[in-house]
Amino acid sequence: MRFGLFGTGPWAQITHAPALAAHPGVEFTGIWGRDPEKTAELAGRYGVPAYSDVDALIADVDAITVALPPDVQAPIALRAAAAGRHLLLDKPVATRVEDARALAAVDVASVVFFTRRFTPELDTFLAETVATGGWTEARVDHLGSIFTPDNPFGASPWRRERGGLWDVGPHALALVLPVLGPVAEVTAVTGARDLTYLLLKHAGGAVSQLTLAVDAPAAAAREEAVFAGEAGIRAVPRAEWAPAEALGRAVDQLLTAAGGGPASPMDVRFGAQVTAILVAAERSAETRSTVSL
Repeated sequence: MRFGLFGTGPWAQITHAPALAAHPGVEFTGIWGRDPEKTAELAGRYGVPAYSDVDALIADVDAITVALPPDVQAPIALRAAAAGRHLLLDKPVATRVEDARALAAVDVASVVFFTRRFTPELDTFLAETVATGGWTEARVDHLGSIFTPDNPFGASPWRRERGGLWDVGPHALALVLPVLGPVAEVTAVTGARDLTYLLLKHAGGAVSQLTLAVDAPAAAAREEAVFAGEAGIRAVPRAEWAPAEALGRAVDQLLTAAGGGPASPMDVRFGAQVTAILVAAERSAETRSTVSL
């Protein structure tokens, strides 16, 4: 399948480009980026054409993969879907509910890249946890410190603007939703720096609490997740951090869905659910009230 890459930043360089180049089922067709010099450099590194026009790259491929801020990603993805191109998008799919709903309605194969959801360890854990059932609560702490000179993602304007809610919040929700089900009510409060605390009431009666930040004090950074219920307490294992390999598995799921196989559980419809919860969390924090979905 012919893939075009949209984006040239650190995530494109570390994850998307090497994964596309290494995948046996992919013909890496070209790259488009907002910075022509960076586009030419990355394209030259992989021996593929650098495109200056979004629609020209869309016209030459069967699928796109996107490593761009969500507000840039959404309109490009909708243009590609309208042209019948399959979608491998980054999280969050959009920051506006309207854009997320439009993406959820597209008639193409899609996968949203919630990185660690594409690791065998986590996939096995979640399948076993769902099969066990009886879970009444979950807790996810996902706090990092990315605004340091040695972190390439700290230079991202959208992460600085949106904070942990939008950057790591999708990863936390990608753990909780498959086990506890859809969210009915969202209550959120914010603290120092970009600290956000979410209390979620799930439609089935379970509750989950998420603590999120990407600008936490370095000594407070942590990543922990547990489920609790009739079977006791079960900690989520720490999956290996190998993003290019994980993206290769996301490509596998997209190829399967595009070939008539089952849709990915991490498709744009799931991505739209995540966006709706994050928007509700913003509204809850602003209005100091519980928001129903």
